[in-house]
Amino acid sequence: MELDFLRPVLAELMLAVGAMVLLMIGAFSRDKQGVGRTVTWLAVGVLLAATVAVINTDGNQTAFEGAFINDGLGRFLKVLMLIAATGTLILTFEPFAREKILLFEYPVLVLCAALGMAVMISANDLIALYLGLELQSLALYVMAAFHRDDVRSSEAGLKYFVLGALSSGMLLYGASLIYGVTGATGFSAIATAAGEAGMGQNLGLTIGLVFVLVALAFKISAVPFHMWTPDVYQGSPTAVTTFMASAAKVAAMALVLRFTLAALPTIASQWQQIIIFLSIASMVLGAFAAIGQTNIKRLLAYSSIGHVGFALVGLAANNAEGAAGVLIYLAIYVAMTLGTFACILAMKRGGRNVEDISELSGLAKTNLGFATILAILMFSLAGIPPLAGFWAKWYAFLPAIKAGLYPLAVIGVVASVIGAFYYLRVVKIMFFDEAAAPFEAVDGKTYAVMALSAVVIVAFVLPFIGGTLVDAATAAAASAMPPRAL
Repeated sequence: MELDFLRPVLAELMLAVGAMVLLMIGAFSRDKQGVGRTVTWLAVGVLLAATVAVINTDGNQTAFEGAFINDGLGRFLKVLMLIAATGTLILTFEPFAREKILLFEYPVLVLCAALGMAVMISANDLIALYLGLELQSLALYVMAAFHRDDVRSSEAGLKYFVLGALSSGMLLYGASLIYGVTGATGFSAIATAAGEAGMGQNLGLTIGLVFVLVALAFKISAVPFHMWTPDVYQGSPTAVTTFMASAAKVAAMALVLRFTLAALPTIASQWQQIIIFLSIASMVLGAFAAIGQTNIKRLLAYSSIGHVGFALVGLAANNAEGAAGVLIYLAIYVAMTLGTFACILAMKRGGRNVEDISELSGLAKTNLGFATILAILMFSLAGIPPLAGFWAKWYAFLPAIKAGLYPLAVIGVVASVIGAFYYLRVVKIMFFDEAAAPFEAVDGKTYAVMALSAVVIVAFVLPFIGGTLVDAATAAAASAMPPRAL
């Protein structure tokens, strides 16, 4: 058929068309108050339809002269990203309605960001990479500052925009150097050119590689390019922070995987050094910097930095098992993040959200179910067996050990032990401190996300959950690895 070439991009087309249609519905609606809720539910439907479209494709398909690839790796990460985006939108209803900012523009921005992320995940070319990254980033800049009457939200959006523009400039500079040296923008052509004799010592290629990885390190908030993360996480509306910490993180990590494993497998010794440095720095800073935090969103910002470091341990191994470890880590991280931020959204007193960790004092005495769910999430984030967080680290660290990266794995284990302190401190405050005033009743949608996340984390040890995820991640990683690395 003439339109068969669009089959690999069906999910992206659904997101793009859905965003435009919902924008028109919102713009021409006379009910400006109620249309926001309607459009948000329709956006949830679009995201679920796109998820089904992704699941119903198979094989390795390319589009747009090979600039876009739909393979197992892309499908796995797109499903994760779309689930995260759907969960985020479901968590949006109650807090945005309470703040009177449940406007139709927000779900449209989520769909535009999800479209950019889907392009990022399937990017097989430097130009496609940049287009997807900028579409995602432009939507996120607006989302971070969406609560216009809140000074912190406006400040978060401005900080994110300024530092994001800097990283985009670095990405373009690095990409132009790589193109100048290799004469190609496609990842497979770059890999072929980089494999030629003497290219491993080419200064232009090395500098280009460094600049691109620095820009991508900013997007995944890896140290030392993490400076925006605590302020933006704290200042943005919590539902937006959830989206950044889950869906955006998945898409950015996908770019790192694509760029290193698909574009530059022949000079792995060079990018491995950078990945190892980013991993160690992120794990160490994430372990120590969160200890003194009193705001739970800032604590989770530093926690996310540490988790990026743990995930990069698997990538540093530079093999199919390590890539699968990264995918497993991301899947479990999304579940933990959605559940934890749902709990933060449920921390309400007097019609407003509270974010100080001390506000959780004695929660087990006033709402045992809430406290139990949050405790499960904290234990999992700390990596305590047999919860899913432990297995995430297991599958990330084991390939590094097999690859002989013993110091990296040891540092990861030590950082994980140190980081457990601030997670366990939250549990201690909830179960052993004097009870504070009870929180308001948790709305049904938020509680459903909290509970479902906790169930997935606890039930990960069951073969039909954990085993299925591991098998899917292993197959996805194998489909994207060059034959040399298998």
